[in-house]
Amino acid sequence: MLTTTLSDFRKDIKSYLDKVTQSFETLIINRGKDTGVVVISLEEYNSLKSTQHELSSRINQQRLDESIEALKAGKKSIKKLADQ
Repeated sequence: MLTTTLSDFRKDIKSYLDKVTQSFETLIINRGKDTGVVVISLEEYNSLKSTQHELSSRINQQRLDESIEALKAGKKSIKKLADQ
């Protein structure tokens, strides 16, 4: 995670944005007492949104948990919730 001030960010914006997009760094730009902005890559943002969607309902959470457990157990497929 990177942190910088708004002034330093302005001086070297290209370098900071390159680090965010190429190294998947999270950048926090401090803007004063207890305020700031978080900058993440588009790919990271899309990943977070996808995860948020997967966890948006109890059924999606169950499917995700079952898939993770099946993967850990080395199973190639899991039984669908609808079949249970």
